[in-house]
Amino acid sequence: MNLSAVRSEHDVLIVGGGAAGLTLALHIAATRRVTLLNPVKDGQGASRWAQGGIAAVLSPEDDIDAHVADTLVAGDGLCDERAVRFTVEQGPAAIAWLLSLGVPFTPDDSPTASYPYHLTREGGHGARRIIHAEDATGRAVIDTLMQHAQAHAAITIHHDLFAIDLLADGEGRCRGARCVDTQGRIHMLVASDTVLATGGASGLYRHTTSPLPASGEGMIMAAELGAELMNLEFQQFHPTCLYDPGGPPFLISEAVRGEGGRLLNSDGQRFMPALDPRAELAPRDIVARAIDAEIQRSDASHVLLDVTHLGATAIRQHFPTIHAHCLSRGLDITRQAIPVVPAAHYSCGGIATDLDARSSVPHLYAIGEVACTGLHGANRMASNSLLECLVFARSCAVALATSGGATPSFTTTDDLITTRSIGSLPIAAEQLHQWRQRIGEIMGRYAAIVRHDSGLDLAARQLDEIGEEIRSIIDNATSSVALSSVWHAVRLARLSVMSARLRRESCGLHYNTDCRHYSASEVALHPSRRLLADLPRGRY
Repeated sequence: MNLSAVRSEHDVLIVGGGAAGLTLALHIAATRRVTLLNPVKDGQGASRWAQGGIAAVLSPEDDIDAHVADTLVAGDGLCDERAVRFTVEQGPAAIAWLLSLGVPFTPDDSPTASYPYHLTREGGHGARRIIHAEDATGRAVIDTLMQHAQAHAAITIHHDLFAIDLLADGEGRCRGARCVDTQGRIHMLVASDTVLATGGASGLYRHTTSPLPASGEGMIMAAELGAELMNLEFQQFHPTCLYDPGGPPFLISEAVRGEGGRLLNSDGQRFMPALDPRAELAPRDIVARAIDAEIQRSDASHVLLDVTHLGATAIRQHFPTIHAHCLSRGLDITRQAIPVVPAAHYSCGGIATDLDARSSVPHLYAIGEVACTGLHGANRMASNSLLECLVFARSCAVALATSGGATPSFTTTDDLITTRSIGSLPIAAEQLHQWRQRIGEIMGRYAAIVRHDSGLDLAARQLDEIGEEIRSIIDNATSSVALSSVWHAVRLARLSVMSARLRRESCGLHYNTDCRHYSASEVALHPSRRLLADLPRGRY
């Protein structure tokens, strides 16, 4: 233990300032004091970059059972129906709360509109039920939530603290987090209850839809305390990321296809209608595999998403952010088709939680993409992610409000347990970058859209080699955010590959050419469950 660490005591500690973290903070602040860690980089997090919107039953022409049914179909046999129904039923109230805060959702000015705000449709949905703020819903939601959180007297926001691992007491209860500040100093934040809202694991892959994606840091921090992880093999690839080798990652929203966008191959021909009756509006796993297959067939670098037939006025009205970004990259989508490729986008797996967001570790909760609630099953349906953030943040707030939980009195900081020691050996940034690149290349080559047994076995061996390299130096190394992140990443990557290799049926986002689709067998699907202790001993 580093005795020079700065110690402070807190009531509810929230790690992460996206939609889930901010929603929880605003709901629990009426009864408990909140400390929220929102590092500067989180402004580039997944919530803010969500374009499409939030799925909820809002129109009188829609109903709860229909949304539940669509979600179950998209989840390809692995959804927890109880979690699905709970989420869908809570959706309208969550949207009403956002409206009460002033989130500027796009109105529907049509005289025949059955709902005051415009509802679009996305892949997997049988109805228009996606409420949105033009094509920048995440930004509108985050900006509004942050404004309210900053003004709340019971919420303290830290932009200069980065959590690197969690603290536990002698009875195995989570008691806060160990953090590094911008000057490299260690801070011990002791808390009554800790909530992880740190995002998913798209950063395990080299090509992602997020400018600064998470690499499952929160998942492994929880696993270090013994928390159970679930369904790590299900990593969603968004079908349509802008193909722009010289530019930053940029997502082309599902809503573009929802409003009539057509996918074309290198010959200029549509290919989705021949593969699925839902065509471009099939669930993401189906569309992503189809695009990948088309790219492999034609040896092309991308396919095309064409919206020119919608007309320039409609394009600028519905997709102003996408239109502006593409224009800045020399592409006028009112006249030209958009080059697109699949890219790592969303983690359907994560920390196993109940409907109150509790993990298997006492006093540790998880909400948002870092959690696995059972809602998404083997494949997330479009725009159910922000819905999950809102619903489970609100249920978590109820649980925290009723649990209370005074911080135990510790005589010294040494009474707390951390997962590793602190050394003084500096690790070169170039070395950290190389490890990160190797992990991304391995995952992208062997554990992406299409997998096979031999590739997964090779990935396991290569990740073990990286794990051994890091393990050999980490206890003597100076703590840093970058080192902690790559250490978290290699272990989560290895657990994800293990989960993929052990699942012997293809379903949803896990498509293994050596395994039949689960519908071809009589074996029932079950969630995969992993512990950090499942990793090869001595290497991690």
